[in-house]
Amino acid sequence: MTPMPTAARSAATRQRIIEAVLHIIGRDGVAAVTNRRIAKEAGVSLGSVTYHFATQHDLLRESLLHFVRDETRRFTALADQCRSEGIDIAGAAALAGRVAGGIGFDSEHIATFELYVEAGRDERLREAAAEAFAAYDRLAVQILTGLGVPDAERYAATTVALVMGLQLRRLATGGPAEDLVDALLLLARGAVAPGHGNGVPVRPGVPVPPAGR
Repeated sequence: MTPMPTAARSAATRQRIIEAVLHIIGRDGVAAVTNRRIAKEAGVSLGSVTYHFATQHDLLRESLLHFVRDETRRFTALADQCRSEGIDIAGAAALAGRVAGGIGFDSEHIATFELYVEAGRDERLREAAAEAFAAYDRLAVQILTGLGVPDAERYAATTVALVMGLQLRRLATGGPAEDLVDALLLLARGAVAPGHGNGVPVRPGVPVPPAGR
């Protein structure tokens, strides 16, 4: 077997460390993150942890950004699918619901909520948190624009906040993903209605806001 190049080995070690941090945070919170526990969880030496990450702040920052970048790539593929297949708003909302319903709240997903809360305590993490939300906002603009929502930039942050808030609610209560579908339809219809009238399909039982609101 050909030995893995040094750069590749280093990248693989760094990846294991980041994944270990997310698993620890998701199970036991930020306070449980120590270099020794990370090394044990990742199956690497203690020196490897300190070699790749000089401080715990670096560990938390890179762990948050790693997760968000993976999520963004996944949902960018979803946005591309919506655009290429010409899916309408109702179809996109239903697809988002299926995606949300298929997301188990594993340690990595729980860890991101922990890290956002930690950013409220530690201003050094706020730049990473802002970068994460900016990535989600850009993705929301791409999806909303592809669905024909006018002035998509105006609604991007609200869409992201809605999705994340409902995901947090699902995490805390075990609620259904259908709540997310209903909320997305309501938001999208309100965004489209001022410029496109009332032609957007709506899921039965979802209240329809008056045009222009």
